[in-house]
Amino acid sequence: MVPPGSTDDAYRFDGLRAMYLNCTLKRSPEVSNTEGLIDRSRAVMEGRGVTTEVVRAIDHDIATGVWPDMREHGWETDAWPELYERVMASDILVLCGPIWLGDNSSVMKRVIERLYACSSILNEAGQYAYYGRVGGCLITGNEDGAKHCAMNLLYSLQHLGYTVPPQADAGWVGEAGPGPSYLDKGSGGPQNDFTNRNTTFMTWNLLHLARLLKDAGGIPAHGNQRSEWDAGCRFDFENPEHR
Repeated sequence: MVPPGSTDDAYRFDGLRAMYLNCTLKRSPEVSNTEGLIDRSRAVMEGRGVTTEVVRAIDHDIATGVWPDMREHGWETDAWPELYERVMASDILVLCGPIWLGDNSSVMKRVIERLYACSSILNEAGQYAYYGRVGGCLITGNEDGAKHCAMNLLYSLQHLGYTVPPQADAGWVGEAGPGPSYLDKGSGGPQNDFTNRNTTFMTWNLLHLARLLKDAGGIPAHGNQRSEWDAGCRFDFENPEHR
């Protein structure tokens, strides 16, 4: 449905790229319930001209650590540098994963650590690397913890430099305990109106903000340039100790 007085073409997002990082514990081709929810959001994006990709982090040999390339720190292999290039080619990053023991998965924790490892890299304007990109998250599970997981992820994204739009998370939590998962027959997950509404709103908010940022050339580069701060510029900040 298009708002009254507007045209469908006004809501095209051609030229934008989105990456869904699925932090399931299941390797491909095992069915991922998280990917089932990803597909709902991805369909909206692709229908509006966005180029999308889904990456299962566990399918890649991502080393543990907090440096951009752990092969320079004793690891024999590290898939993160190649994945980082794909992250940086995306205007939108959606972190997606299951709830385990009320928290994000171990795979998600590793992805966050490796995103953090590259957060000190600067862009051409002297800002931190992730500036000008938007982020959100999708959570699935059959136990409590969706909001806790989302809070952790959205905080992490904005701390690293991503811009987080309103209502940037969505999720599905089934019956507590060993109940059905999102894609299981009779779970009610794909038909859940609350989840479908939040997933749709999250997707559109990511699209709108990504378009605004891209058309504006990113976050204005004044008052937030690490390179200028290191050179002595203080952007109107006055240190009382130096008066």
